[in-house]
Amino acid sequence: MTVRTVLRMGDPRLLQDARPVERFDTPELHALIADMDDTMKALDGAGLAAPQIGIGVQVAIFGVEYNPRYPDAEPVPYTVLINPVLTPIGDEMEEGWEGCLSVPGMRGLVPRYKRLRYRGRDQYGKPIDRTVGGFHARVAQHECDHLAGILYPMRIRDLRNFGFNEELFPGQDLQDE
Repeated sequence: MTVRTVLRMGDPRLLQDARPVERFDTPELHALIADMDDTMKALDGAGLAAPQIGIGVQVAIFGVEYNPRYPDAEPVPYTVLINPVLTPIGDEMEEGWEGCLSVPGMRGLVPRYKRLRYRGRDQYGKPIDRTVGGFHARVAQHECDHLAGILYPMRIRDLRNFGFNEELFPGQDLQDE
């Protein structure tokens, strides 16, 4: 389909709440997901939310087999998650380095719930209900934050742990998230 332009931090559309999807299995929804998939793959991202390409609906995609920016991350199954509801399992959180296609060239240490349950629907309207942990939980939380107008720098507790990739990780080729 099409590789779309990803909005960058500072664009007010990234700070808006996305609308729920009301109709599933439509040509428009399938075209949006195809464009999101093409965009995520072209930019070597781990996930992408519709608001990042200027479409204010509750659609997120994510999935990682191997990603050079996250060489130690466990695989995350490719998922189309629409109208998600996230429920933390316990209060335990962990900090981890995150980047974002909307905040290119930077990384930050972000606290996230270690385990959570997410529910929603796929593009055909079929229910999704998963309990996940680790990197999978981190990616789901990051992408779902975009649907609520939240960018990862807004979650960083100590801005000394936020900066440009080449300064934080000299000699590592992390590219943009």
